[in-house]
Amino acid sequence: MPSLSEETSGSITMLQPGATIGIVGGGQLGRMMALAAKYHGFRIGVLDPTPDCPTAQVSDFQIVAEYDDRKAIHELAERSDVLTYEFENVDADALDEVRGKTAVPQGTDLLRVTQDRVFEKQFINDHGTQTAPWRQVDDFDQLVRAINDLGYPAVLKTRRGGYDGHGQLVLHSDDDLDIVRKREQDTGIFPPSILEGFVDFAFEASILISGNGKDFVTFPIVRNEHRHNILHLTIAPATVDDEVAQETEALALRLANGFELAGTLAIELFITKDNKVIVNELAPRPHNSGHYTIEACSISQFDAHIRGIAGWPLPKPELLSPAVMANVLGQHVAPTRAMIGAHPEWNLHDYGKAEIKHNRKMGHVTVLTSDTASAVSELEATGCWSDLED
Repeated sequence: MPSLSEETSGSITMLQPGATIGIVGGGQLGRMMALAAKYHGFRIGVLDPTPDCPTAQVSDFQIVAEYDDRKAIHELAERSDVLTYEFENVDADALDEVRGKTAVPQGTDLLRVTQDRVFEKQFINDHGTQTAPWRQVDDFDQLVRAINDLGYPAVLKTRRGGYDGHGQLVLHSDDDLDIVRKREQDTGIFPPSILEGFVDFAFEASILISGNGKDFVTFPIVRNEHRHNILHLTIAPATVDDEVAQETEALALRLANGFELAGTLAIELFITKDNKVIVNELAPRPHNSGHYTIEACSISQFDAHIRGIAGWPLPKPELLSPAVMANVLGQHVAPTRAMIGAHPEWNLHDYGKAEIKHNRKMGHVTVLTSDTASAVSELEATGCWSDLED
């Protein structure tokens, strides 16, 4: 196995081309990490329970095992110079166990914070950044008290797990509260949760920041549009006032410094009608809303992630062209494939997933444009995404 260079960037040893990066998780984010790493001359191993998963298709080897298989994680560590992950639900204790065998530049503090919504909100608030008002709720009585504090509407979320709206319930009235009470009575379980007050936002947004443990760079703030709790469109850049852009970059830098960030961190935001910036959630990895960076920026979020965990210096990302990214879910695969020949402006990415499922992310389309509003209209006019119309 190639040895690490003695040259360092911050506290991270600088990885040399030819070294191996091990990725825990073999979905589309791992696939795009691996492709970026290949350009830099790295070899790739992946741990995933699905044989020939999307990441394995572009990697040097795969260990087929569950994500919490300690023996498999140790094997991946032994065969890799650096470990990274493509999603939050990784066993942080297992990563700590293998630090003597390989480098884990992202550490596990960031992972543990973002795995638990209470820890996440507390960390964000402790670093001078606003979130929605929230309360920790561990039983139904605490939920009632939290509703009395925050009022309706409010969002009840499990502390751990959940994505794309899973593990969430919007409470509009006491009738919805009764649903929660009945669920607890039927199951005998009230999962540790968090209640968040509703934010009357103008739009949803996100910003990416990448680091090598010492130096940090930000990508442009973008606007996100969701359908049925799944990201549908990302519009880059978002049209925001200067003070919003400045506050967004400042909060990203505060959080990155707090984590001594290595790799890419996504920060999901609410922009309110009076130009307040409120952090919704953090993702300790590249993010769906950053896929536009592959074509539209001087360095993609995946390039930046790989450079960061490899201890390489990071250039400031430049937006080379405005862009619109649209997710291709399972129900959109057939219509988008049928239109490839008619749309040379589409940069179509297919994730190589073996099974097409409704509402499963199967790929995305990015369009570079000087007029994002027209590009959105043209994408919608194709009818490929008509099932998502409000």
